[in-house]
Amino acid sequence: MKTAGAAHAAHPAPAGDTAEGTAYADWDELVATALLGTERRRGGSPEALLDEAAVQTLRRRAGLRPAPVRAGERPESAPRDPRPEPPEAARRRLAQLLAGRARAGGSGGRRAAAPDLTELLPQWLAAAVRHGYRAPAALVPALLDAAKARTDLRPLALTLAGSRGLWLARLNPDWRFALRGGTGGSLELPDPQDREGVERLWEEGLFAERVALLGAVRAHDPAAATRLLETTWSTERAEDRLMFLDSLRVGLSDADEPFLETALGDRSRNVRATAAELLSALTGSALAGRMAERALACVGPEGIVPPAECDAGMLRDGVVKRPPAGRGERAWWLGQLVEAAPLSCWRERFGGLDPAGIVARPVGDGWAKELHAAWCRAAVRQRDARWSKALLGSASAPPAAGPGTASLAERAKLLSVLPDGERARWVAEFVRAHGLSEAFQLLGVCVVPWAGVLGRAVVDALAAAREAGGYPWSFSGVMGLAERCLDPADAGRLEALTRAPADHAAPSTPSNPVEPAAGAGAYWEEAFQRLASTLHLRAAMLAELIPPA
Repeated sequence: MKTAGAAHAAHPAPAGDTAEGTAYADWDELVATALLGTERRRGGSPEALLDEAAVQTLRRRAGLRPAPVRAGERPESAPRDPRPEPPEAARRRLAQLLAGRARAGGSGGRRAAAPDLTELLPQWLAAAVRHGYRAPAALVPALLDAAKARTDLRPLALTLAGSRGLWLARLNPDWRFALRGGTGGSLELPDPQDREGVERLWEEGLFAERVALLGAVRAHDPAAATRLLETTWSTERAEDRLMFLDSLRVGLSDADEPFLETALGDRSRNVRATAAELLSALTGSALAGRMAERALACVGPEGIVPPAECDAGMLRDGVVKRPPAGRGERAWWLGQLVEAAPLSCWRERFGGLDPAGIVARPVGDGWAKELHAAWCRAAVRQRDARWSKALLGSASAPPAAGPGTASLAERAKLLSVLPDGERARWVAEFVRAHGLSEAFQLLGVCVVPWAGVLGRAVVDALAAAREAGGYPWSFSGVMGLAERCLDPADAGRLEALTRAPADHAAPSTPSNPVEPAAGAGAYWEEAFQRLASTLHLRAAMLAELIPPA
């Protein structure tokens, strides 16, 4: 863990800290010395090593940088967190995951046969949050270190760390990020109906506490959250206004329109753009109507005529005037108008056609790519499944021949709009038709664990890649996803594959001579064993988190 090492380097231990006055630089050096032997360290001894380990262990558990203090001066106690700790087996598992001890050393692109526990940490955290646990007190420092190192872990890690994590973050500048980035799901917030308590915390709380409070009030009474935000809106910093405004995505409704219309005049460009985006997601809003009028004037069955200028009204409604490098101004403006217009406005404009019929229409003058990309963004923003399906087209068709977009990034966003089962079936069909090389982004938006039809398609595609003579590291991204996303029930199918390896000889070249016996089959067997072992481990890990009867 980094915390103790950083603290120790910043505040070296006095000579009396060890039996012989020898101070170790950090925790990693202690571990290395314990593994290699104290005789390799000048002036070291087993007694000194153990003494120093005891000192640094205490510092690591405390999570506080050591510093001179007056006698009797102590920080206030951490707030009480009423949530239960996980069962003992799950606590041991979390310690193992945070330590990341399971990664075995590989070389030459090969992955080790043992599961990579650090990649299972997000799933453990998510499951623990679902069960309503709090982090074990002794592991909160390690959890904060992990959240500092990996931003993707922060929402879950800070929710588990809860009020104790924020308490520690006030005492250690290494974790200051938690004071602004916490989800606060475990904080002791006032009841949303406690008007006085809500107003006090809103005025005096840390940013993370205020974000959590706004979310709690929003869940109870969306209009009350908007009123609360209005009380301090003019005095908030621009970056805080942006994050508060972004929190309104949850529970967004027509009642938010007056506040968002006001935010269109904000002095921050980012705040104005976010307000415009939220208003365009409200397809009945005045802004959406204004954008529809502009877009319909540019696009129709007879052709496309992009706007000639970006006037003051367009600027106020969130249209960005200056395009990115390489984009023409008029195409840039057109795309912004179309993506902000309600998709429902196109049916009448195109003679009553449904989304599939509209998307399939030929578009002249080279505008098809621009128009379809804007419709894709609109479908994602408005969460319109019918338009998303129309723009995706058939999964088995060549991507370049799709009706809406060949971009895998845009397809992944469109897939996120579809219901879970339909999404899995579409991606499974794509994998069966096109293999795994193009499927990584699409697999990443599917619900975990993958549905049976999708899991079977992925395992079959991996088996086909082995039969074709490929190597598992050519699919390392998909293999990593499979470890985290396959249903543990698929472990049996993978174990069957390890019992029937296909051994295709690797190509031999003057620069890369290969022994005749060194084929791909052994590598695939190792990869499938690793994958099956990881699935078994995930099953055990999730079972450990189930509360005892």
